[in-house]
Amino acid sequence: MRQYLGLIPRALWKTLFILNFIIGLLLLYPVFRILLADPKRYPRAFRLMRSWARWVLIIPGVRVKVKHETPVEQLPVPCIFVANHASYIDIVASYIVMPHYFAYMGKAEIDKAPALRIFFRPVRKGNSPMNIYVDRRSRMGSYDAFRQAAQMLQDGKSIFIYPEGTISSNGILKPFKNGAFKLAIEHNAPIVPITFHNNWKLLQNGGFLKAFGRPGTAHVTIHAPVETKHLGEKDLVTLRDSVRNTIQQALQHYEN
Repeated sequence: MRQYLGLIPRALWKTLFILNFIIGLLLLYPVFRILLADPKRYPRAFRLMRSWARWVLIIPGVRVKVKHETPVEQLPVPCIFVANHASYIDIVASYIVMPHYFAYMGKAEIDKAPALRIFFRPVRKGNSPMNIYVDRRSRMGSYDAFRQAAQMLQDGKSIFIYPEGTISSNGILKPFKNGAFKLAIEHNAPIVPITFHNNWKLLQNGGFLKAFGRPGTAHVTIHAPVETKHLGEKDLVTLRDSVRNTIQQALQHYEN
């Protein structure tokens, strides 16, 4: 009986989190529609996204604490942010910890959520999207997504990628896919690793009742940039594994 009673606070907290997210999105949706109708307004939409992200976390009692190995103002622009992914809080927190404009690369499944589609598809025909979604089931879809990302880097916009390609349910780091590192090498873009240490313990991916859900402090580390100017295709695996090891060691250090 006690075990089942312990599920009630989780369910109540998750309900609050979801309702707070949905209400905020509904209230801001008309404003986002206006801002996302013109690419020139994307930076303003990004700033609004940052304000909304704070609201999404403040109401359910999630505080974000950031450790900077390099001051934010010294981070390269453009760059490719590479982070581990074990909670939906990761996405929200990224807008809080990173004031520089960036575009997300997300899974094609986002297209199934009509309310979120406007962030990954242009509101007006002929415009470029604010963010990019990747259809990994299609080679052409993946190619087109990385072509868009390359263009954004050339335009001076940073890209945010979760190289695991999926969300972990237990905080254990999965193998990294090559795409982010291939993109970085081909376009001489620095990589900035980011570690989300414990978000999965605040909002765990999984069953509504069984998975974790509670207020607390989300700990994040923004690591020093990794330069790629002098790297070639032969260095791809070494670069990928080095960035993954940086995040893995940070996760282990936090757990200890």
